[in-house]
Amino acid sequence: MDWDKLRIFHAVADAGSLTHAGDALHLSQSAVSRQIRGLEESLNVTLFHRHARGLILTEQGELLFDATKAMTRRLDTAAARIKDSEDEVFGELRVTTTIGFGTLWLAPRMGQLYRHYPNLKIDLMLEERVLDLPMREADIAIRMKEPSQADLIRRRLMDVNIRLYASPEYLAKHGMPQTPAELAKHRLICQSPTAPQVSAGAGWMAPYLAANETSLLTVNNYFGILQAVRSGLGVGALPDYLTADSPELINVLPEEGSGVVPVYLAYPEELRHSKRVAVFRDFVIDEVIAYRKSLKT
Repeated sequence: MDWDKLRIFHAVADAGSLTHAGDALHLSQSAVSRQIRGLEESLNVTLFHRHARGLILTEQGELLFDATKAMTRRLDTAAARIKDSEDEVFGELRVTTTIGFGTLWLAPRMGQLYRHYPNLKIDLMLEERVLDLPMREADIAIRMKEPSQADLIRRRLMDVNIRLYASPEYLAKHGMPQTPAELAKHRLICQSPTAPQVSAGAGWMAPYLAANETSLLTVNNYFGILQAVRSGLGVGALPDYLTADSPELINVLPEEGSGVVPVYLAYPEELRHSKRVAVFRDFVIDEVIAYRKSLKT
């Protein structure tokens, strides 16, 4: 098969539009259309159903798209290895983690990484959705549970518990709850039960939510919860990795807390020898060690 035609087919299948694919490839719509027709004629199949809203892959088109996706992943991996064969560490590294951990723990510490490797280009993708590493949606992930996919290299970084915090201003105004039952008289701030979150946190908060008699604020990430707690809106459920960086917050009912939430770093087996992955992994491990030491002082 013609590699150029396959490349253009992949772009069209990915975009679902001749126009959008042409824009990405810097080709006219007519040029893209000619290449697709030529590929269909060479294979003697129809690859797309055409309709007013765009293009839909036929069964044969889906088979070919699966093949071109695999080819693209292998080419990306080869390019990464070629770049990593140089002595200097440079290039793009796509890192995914949750909004809360990425915003409040990881991003503030990344200056140390850039001081040692100023030519790295980090694409930090913060979202609650778990990206597919073997499908190369990201290169490396920090997740709040052990990855389930078998073809990943993983390392347990630390354990986290979710606990209850409030600002001194809020407690001065509303009082410190002395028992779990007294929380029913306070505004709770936590993730919504329907939001993607670790099961240990959701299960621990469920009885508090069921017993809540007053006001409630739910936010779909811990950054929002932290800001609400700092603003004195109520008692918030927050992971304890915030303790070192938010010393002004007071741990309410310190004997209460979620089960252990394991934090894992993971990356695909095929990136085992990537220097960019290695320096990021080592940076995170060093920062975790420093974080643990800070908790003991």
